[in-house]
Amino acid sequence: MNGIERITQRIAADANQEAGATLAQAREEACEITARYRTQAAAETEQALEKGRQRAQERRSRLISAAEMEGRQELLTVKQELLDKAFTLALDRLCSMPEQDYIDLLAALTAQASVTGREQLILSPMDRTRYGVRVATKANGILSQQGRTAELTLSQQARDFRGGVILSDGDVEVNCTFETLVRLARSTAAGEVARVLFA
Repeated sequence: MNGIERITQRIAADANQEAGATLAQAREEACEITARYRTQAAAETEQALEKGRQRAQERRSRLISAAEMEGRQELLTVKQELLDKAFTLALDRLCSMPEQDYIDLLAALTAQASVTGREQLILSPMDRTRYGVRVATKANGILSQQGRTAELTLSQQARDFRGGVILSDGDVEVNCTFETLVRLARSTAAGEVARVLFA
């Protein structure tokens, strides 16, 4: 081999060695870059997963809160319906009392509500026909026993209500209809009734 061939081989060998070293270094750098990006990708993936978990937890909490609120609202609606039924039943029972008990109750209400002892009693059309005279007579008897004026009279007019009595003295009326009494009782006794129903 002559000198040129040796030099050429030497240059080629050096170039191969340098290329191998460069290739090895490039592979090493590629591995480091890959590892760095894998680590970064894993960290970003974990961050994304954590954010996703947090969003899912927040959404779950909101859904649970909304469901609980809806449940409370539904329970409140059911309780309100039960209270309505309880007071409707009370009104029904008042209106369907035995005749003598009904007359006694109307007379007692009238005597208790009377201010002057000279009021006119306004009843429902059916009660006026069936019980009017007896209620007025009994209420006057109660007022007499109490030493009060006892000049109650039965009004010529009747009004449309389920039961009870209205006392009229000129422009002044005292409403003792069962509908009004039950409504007033509801406003004061609803809490106690709710405790009894839902305890």
